[in-house]
Amino acid sequence: MAVVLPDARVVAARERPPGSLPPRTRLWLDFVNTDAAGQSPGGDLLRDFEALLTWLQQHAAVDDERAGGILRRAVLQPAAAAATLVDARRVRAALRALAERGEQQARVRDDAVVEINRVLGRSAGTRRIDPRSDGGYTRSFVPTGDAFAGLMIPIVESAAESLVEEELGRVRRCADPRCHRVFLDATKNGLRRWCDMGTCGNRAKAARHRARAAGAM
Repeated sequence: MAVVLPDARVVAARERPPGSLPPRTRLWLDFVNTDAAGQSPGGDLLRDFEALLTWLQQHAAVDDERAGGILRRAVLQPAAAAATLVDARRVRAALRALAERGEQQARVRDDAVVEINRVLGRSAGTRRIDPRSDGGYTRSFVPTGDAFAGLMIPIVESAAESLVEEELGRVRRCADPRCHRVFLDATKNGLRRWCDMGTCGNRAKAARHRARAAGAM
């Protein structure tokens, strides 16, 4: 089953120089890490619809003006907002499975593609490019009709890009068994093991040091 991608994204993916390293982050992996497993012991970052919208704003998946309009709509349509949150968590669960098992299991990839295409099927709207405050530009998608319908599109487009670019082999789960965060290994040797050297990596180094010290006694 083919993954549906906007033409501009496909062109951009094809233009990446052969053998070049992927970007260091992916939006869909950051989204996966909002779940309770990724945030333990902090709990699910998407605790309610407003938290979901705030996260999307912070990660430039929705601009402030549109977010304000959607938040006002959520007050008037609480059931629709609640359904959007449920749907976002459904997408996230499929993408966590893709991150953790997609490289090894074709069924997981197929299920994720179905979910990605389900969301991309909502993509009736306008694509535009807008200036950023730093002088650069960013692409955005403004859905027509349902204010809530397009919120997950940037997330699944990011996952679709990873599939098209065959990046799943570089997607890792942190080697710390207590940590469930996933990440994209953009190192040249492909041997990164920790989501963050400042936390999980340092804990592992400290544990090895203690083990060596105990063995030397």
